[in-house]
Formats: sequence, structure tokens, C-alpha cells
Amino acid sequence: MAVAEVMRAVRITRHGGPEVLELAEVPVPTPGAGEVLVRVGAVALNNTDVWTREGAYGRPGAPDTLAGWRGPIDFPRVQGADVAGRVAAVGTGVDGSLLGRRVVVDPAIYDAAGPDANPVGLMGSERDGGYAEFVTAPVERAHDVTESPLTDDQLAALPTAYGTALGMIERGRLRAGETALVSGASGGVGLALVQLARARGARVLAVSSGCKVEPVRAAGAHAVLDRAGDLTGQLRAAAPEGVDVVLDVVAGPLLGEGLPLLRESGRWVVAGALAGYDVSFDVRRLYLHNAQVIGSSMHTPAHFGLLVDLARRAGIQPVIAGVFPLEQAARAQRELSRRAHVGKIVLRP
Repeated sequence: MAVAEVMRAVRITRHGGPEVLELAEVPVPTPGAGEVLVRVGAVALNNTDVWTREGAYGRPGAPDTLAGWRGPIDFPRVQGADVAGRVAAVGTGVDGSLLGRRVVVDPAIYDAAGPDANPVGLMGSERDGGYAEFVTAPVERAHDVTESPLTDDQLAALPTAYGTALGMIERGRLRAGETALVSGASGGVGLALVQLARARGARVLAVSSGCKVEPVRAAGAHAVLDRAGDLTGQLRAAAPEGVDVVLDVVAGPLLGEGLPLLRESGRWVVAGALAGYDVSFDVRRLYLHNAQVIGSSMHTPAHFGLLVDLARRAGIQPVIAGVFPLEQAARAQRELSRRAHVGKIVLRP
């Protein structure tokens, strides 16, 4: 399979607004030992792209410091964590039979080799990503989905949003028959949480508003609570006996106000802070009721394996909100930041 020497890529050379995204011609990367080169069919956008571009993650002890997902960025950096495509070349030590196979890439960089390793880096932040015609990845992170009936757009929607969602559900030990509350349910991770929690057999309560209510309900929510109203009052009415697991990408005041609504031994899983990271709560509601507040950052390799199994049999159907060409990456990120959509926004190189 012939591969060009030069490709188009969208990269950042500094932190800033959408204007720092630049379309450039750069050399096609060469896969190293144990790596594959993937011809990108689709790359999905995530909030991580925006926050990495802005440098919004901060650093321990210095929350206002400009930084990428896990620290300083090595510029220039090609953005984009979520890639689906086909293997175009292989590095030393990689089975040549992978050539031409359709893959979805696990974007995490892990701290160990085992199935329960923790992500400590992310493609598009700590290494170059998929806002490009080609990208390299370790062969063990390129999962063969050739037989999946899902489109490239749908496969690209999975890694960060659905991986993060599945990591939250697994760490929260959500079981069939339990009641789960999903905050920010119309966003990429939120909609994934609704679909995955429903597929697990949970009763799903989702928080959304306006024109997004019906798409959230269609994704599998048993009831949708209006975030513009009295949220705790609505939650008490919808789940008078309390909630088993909260799957929270919003945080902010919701955590302090909602913690007393957990059942005994309830779990509150946090994987985002859209409403603010500086929160407070009554710690008595935590220890007197054997509750748990659990931080969840993306997924483990084992979680991602479960997700790939779902993708191969189309056990979930990611919702695609919009598709843009690569050269309109800045426009696509602006659309993502508006939060007027339901589902995932995708670029096609």
C-alpha cells in the first residue's frame, strides 16, 4: 500500500483560541518498532481538544497554569484523540497481515502494560493525534474492527467519550436494576453514559434541557430532568428512594446539593467539571451513609477492550451531530464549544 511522503495536518504551535489551529503540510510520520501507521478515515472532536488547545487543565498546585492534559505541551502538536481508519504501514516487529485492516485507536498513554493500567497521557496532547491524514499508534492500541457494521464516523466517536463513560460505569460498579443519574446528558460523554447505562440494565435518569430532551430520551433515558428547574426537587420526585450511582461530568454545585440524595453505599463518579472544579459538600453525608466519591479519568485497557467488543457487534449506536472537512477544524471546535448539538462532531481528513 503506497503512502505519500507529505500529508495535511491541523496543529497548534501555542495555547489560545480557535485561531491557533493551523493547517499545514508536514511529513507523514514513520511507524516505529511496534507501531502502525493509520490512514485516518474520521477523527472525532472532544472537549479535551478544546481544553488542550486553551491550556485549561492547569497543574497540581497551580490550577491557572497553561498546560495540556497531563502537563506542558511539546509544540507543534497535531490535535485529535479519536481515530478510526485503516492500517497503511507497519513498523518493525508488527504482523504485516494488519495492512488494510480497519481499526479504532485507543488514544490513552498508560503508566504500565497490564489491563488495569491508568492513562497518564493522551493522543493529541502528549503525542500527535488524528487531525491529519495519517497518524502512528502502538500496535496494541490499534484494535481491529474490520467486521463492525458501524461507520468510520461512529467508530471515531467511541474512544474518548464512550471510553470515559465506560470507565465511569465500571469504576462506579453500576449493576442491572440500579438507578443511575447522568449529568450533562446531551454532551458526548453524557449521551454515551445514557446509552451504556441503559444497555447495562440500569434505570437511567438524565439531566438536560430544551430541545435536547427528546434526543436524550431517545438515547435511552427513562426520565429527563430539566437542569433549568429545581434539580434536586425533580430528582427526589423521580427517585424517592435515592440514586445508586451518579455519573457526573458537570460537578460544581450539583455535587454538594445532590450528595444527600445517594442511597446507602451510593457512588458518585466524577469525570469532568463543566460547572466548576471548586466544590464543597457536607462530609457527614459521605461517611454516615458509606457513600463514595470516585474520580474517573478515561478508561483502562480492559475497559477499552469491552468497548471494542460492543463496537464489533454494534451493541451501541453513537450519534453523529455533524461532519466537517479537516480544513474546517477551527469552525468545528467553535461548534463544539457552543454546546448546541447532541452527539459527536467529526472531522474527515
